[in-house]
Amino acid sequence: MTRGIVALVGFAAVSAVTSGVCGAQRLTGPHPTGNVPAPVALDIRGLFQDKFASVGDDVFIGGQPTERALRELHAKGVTTVVNLRSPPEMDRVPFDEAALVKELGMEYVYLPMRGTPELPYSPAAVKAFAAAMTNAKGKVLLHCTIAWRASHLWAAYLTQYRNVPSRLHSSRRG
Repeated sequence: MTRGIVALVGFAAVSAVTSGVCGAQRLTGPHPTGNVPAPVALDIRGLFQDKFASVGDDVFIGGQPTERALRELHAKGVTTVVNLRSPPEMDRVPFDEAALVKELGMEYVYLPMRGTPELPYSPAAVKAFAAAMTNAKGKVLLHCTIAWRASHLWAAYLTQYRNVPSRLHSSRRG
């Protein structure tokens, strides 16, 4: 009887430890699972303008990516790129981001926003981003120029679609 209890306790302990490893979170796709982890800052050298962070295993938030960054992210399983930059901002990018993303076989979602009357922050933008997250077949890159708008849209998405209380957003900065 004692051996049975010890075995059961041992199994429960191993299950508790491995559930965090084996039961990995998924933030993209039609049925996201697991808790939303805090962002982790990543190296930007030669890859991104200003900031780049991962949120769990399948979401990246950053500033403007370089061609190299998009190619490397594609190789790492990114299937959807969500760009929040305005058309005048994109005119300053030295390559055609939309064309490169499509050439690499990734989905390109263009949601330009600036907080202006022409390009407002809006519930419709949050809804469109939520649809991109749901329809993603792999990892997602969300970007703007330096990751501010992207971070704000991510926070709005977490509040509205993942039920993360807004008071937690300030404590989740990477």
